[in-house]
Amino acid sequence: MLLKNIENLNNLIETRDLIALDRMAVPVLRSQNSSLSFRSCLMLSTHNIKHLLKIPSLNAECIILNLEDGVSTEQKPYALRLCAMALAAHPQLDKKLVVRINALDEGGVEEIAYLNTFMPDAIRIPKIRCVEEVQKALELIDENIEVHLSIETKEAWLALGTLACHPRVKAYYLGVLDLFADLGLSQSLLTTENPTIQYMLSHFMMTARACGVKPVSFVYQDYKNSGGFRNWLELEKSIGLDAKGCITPDQVNAVNEVFGVNDSEIQRCETIVRLFEDNEAKGITGFVDERYGFIDEPIYKGALAVIKRLL
Repeated sequence: MLLKNIENLNNLIETRDLIALDRMAVPVLRSQNSSLSFRSCLMLSTHNIKHLLKIPSLNAECIILNLEDGVSTEQKPYALRLCAMALAAHPQLDKKLVVRINALDEGGVEEIAYLNTFMPDAIRIPKIRCVEEVQKALELIDENIEVHLSIETKEAWLALGTLACHPRVKAYYLGVLDLFADLGLSQSLLTTENPTIQYMLSHFMMTARACGVKPVSFVYQDYKNSGGFRNWLELEKSIGLDAKGCITPDQVNAVNEVFGVNDSEIQRCETIVRLFEDNEAKGITGFVDERYGFIDEPIYKGALAVIKRLL
């Protein structure tokens, strides 16, 4: 694996030899991971070779290969090549590999053109403001690559119900700090008890799901505060969210635990589905079960939806 030759890659970066890096970044046929059942989304800055080498051993179910925030302007051309090498090094992976590019008018268009041949599972577009920008991204991105959107501008928030203008738009990521800044709101409002935050998360989740899109909650920056992080996870789970951005492996483990599949919930739903289908075959579509109470078609459909989402 070319990424393992850290010394050689660092020398090429120090000498600014993009031509040599391009020669090393050779596309391979990748098997696309189309699963949307991921819970933990770990952000990795693509200019850090040692972090990229850890991809196979990470517990995160979705890896965000980051080219945007946290990568300096000077580092971005090299980060792009290293990102391509990381994609080529993993033609098949049990984790979803998503590349967060820069905004379309800040280098994102050129990054898409470069990345298309390396076939990430998805390309995440930041600073989206309108449907027209989404349509432009759809035209630029290879038709076999999913399109994910960062919701971090007031315009995107207002257009939340319309941004999923094509079946290839598969996920929304809530960028709460940028969104608050754009709305002129203080970050001091970011507490689990604040009704504004509870409304925001609820609206984000409900609208995304109504659009058939995966909602991913925001990154919690205070990574040393594990108790605070778990409080957010419990709130988000109670609202109906099941995926969250992470910046450390410890956060990944907490997300996977709290948002994990609940065996008792699965058992309840499977029993309801079986009971309803058995009774429906006899012409009965409404009945009372001793354990789960009244069961009819809406209850059955709800249980079936949970099974499809969790398994």
